[in-house]
Amino acid sequence: MTTTNASVFNYGIDELTVQKTIAIASGQLKAVFNKQAIEQINASEQAVKDIVNSGRTVYGVNTGFGILANKPISAEDTATLQYKILQSHSVGVGNAIPEQVAKIMLITKAHALAKGYSGVRLTTLQRIAWHIDNEVIPVVPEKGSVGASGDLAPLSHLFLPLIGLGECFYKGNRVATAQVFKQENITAIPLGPKEGLALINGTQFILSFAVKAVQRLHNCLNAADIIGAMTLESLTGTGAPFDERLHQLRPFAGNSLVAQRLRMLLNNSDIMQSHIDCGRVQDPYSLRCMPQVHGASRNAWLHLKELTEIELNSVTDNPVILSADDTISGGNFHGQPLALPLDYACIAAAELGNISDRRCYLLLEGKWGLPMLLMNDVGLNSGFMIPQYTTAALVTENKTLCFPASADSIPTSLGQEDHVSMGSISGRKLNQVIDNLEFILAIELLSACQAIEFRRPLKSSAILEFAHDYIRRFVGFAKEDRIFADDINKVANTIKNFSFVNEVNAFINAQNITLNKGFESFDM
Repeated sequence: MTTTNASVFNYGIDELTVQKTIAIASGQLKAVFNKQAIEQINASEQAVKDIVNSGRTVYGVNTGFGILANKPISAEDTATLQYKILQSHSVGVGNAIPEQVAKIMLITKAHALAKGYSGVRLTTLQRIAWHIDNEVIPVVPEKGSVGASGDLAPLSHLFLPLIGLGECFYKGNRVATAQVFKQENITAIPLGPKEGLALINGTQFILSFAVKAVQRLHNCLNAADIIGAMTLESLTGTGAPFDERLHQLRPFAGNSLVAQRLRMLLNNSDIMQSHIDCGRVQDPYSLRCMPQVHGASRNAWLHLKELTEIELNSVTDNPVILSADDTISGGNFHGQPLALPLDYACIAAAELGNISDRRCYLLLEGKWGLPMLLMNDVGLNSGFMIPQYTTAALVTENKTLCFPASADSIPTSLGQEDHVSMGSISGRKLNQVIDNLEFILAIELLSACQAIEFRRPLKSSAILEFAHDYIRRFVGFAKEDRIFADDINKVANTIKNFSFVNEVNAFINAQNITLNKGFESFDM
């Protein structure tokens, strides 16, 4: 069932996508609990009350947790148990995760709990929504989850503010929750049976980093096609390897999409026409094989997106409450379904940087009519030699981050939790690789803009000329050495804030050109 009002998302009812999640987190889409969701939530709460009143033993409702699952808890202590689990499991260390990631954790948790299988009360969910709607975002340390039994430590920190503990980002500052509550004139809420366990059992830490990675890597993939096309033009490469007939013979969807995009980006280019009979037989792989390499990374991205959106609409806590007489204690909290594709995507992101660095190197060689190091007066000037050192360093750093965290497991809870996913680490390091990738692409873009000016008075395609002119709003042509770190950061910001891709896409759309025609599954 989907909402009839496109400006409202119904927690627990509508299908959540990566795009909708980001829209809620950025304030572009309002999320609410509608009548149907409230009925689901109330029925689940009542089922837990009936379990407590019946005296029937159900894990996490009237027992201890983990290795203590066989320890019974009296009816009068079931509420106290929920406070203690939040306190005892708040053991995260390290820097706070980005505010938006923590906010996405709140959104995805509210959606999962509102499905009505967790026994959480409406008042608790309404307080979570208050944090989301009022930008009072809990402080969550980045390290401490092993990605099975859920993201226990980060989720515990996320929900400490419900009971008046922990810290929040509030009006631009990091503030103790008690101080926030005093200023907002609100108080902590009581937790009912099972609520503490339901709040901290789940994959929302892994999931939220996956959501951000899907968004960010999609942007980098689009940027890489545009930048790679600019580099190919600068180096007077050929568009023959992007022929649709070639890719029909090896029809991987990502490859075919990238080839289509490159044909579109290079269409009607004077530079491409100027050397059509130059006699050069083949280009280096980093130019010729962009569809195969960028395409493989797109295939990995699509796999991650599809699995992330399954998880966005899943119930991942434990036990699951089907009714007062029917509960299932299982393993939906295990992070392996996301841990593996996150590690796969980590390699895909690193490879996108790897091939970009190779193109940076090609631009410096002084071949095919370009000056060595992309400057006429080198010797006194080092030109663009040293920015490529940075891409080389970042590429190598990314390689060290590609070891799959999901390949490891360390038993916890005295062996009760004897296989864990480590997916929380997979999610964090994928975003670290993307941090580096954005700088690598920025350096290639900076270098390609420099190189293309040595082809004047010839012009690129209209799309690539627009891309070049957009970057020239921030960084000018370099006739001599300067502090290139300043240039790199300015260009990197246009990639990090999505403006480079968004502006180029807007230009393409204004030309009535359909992006990704026939490959809409690769859209966000």
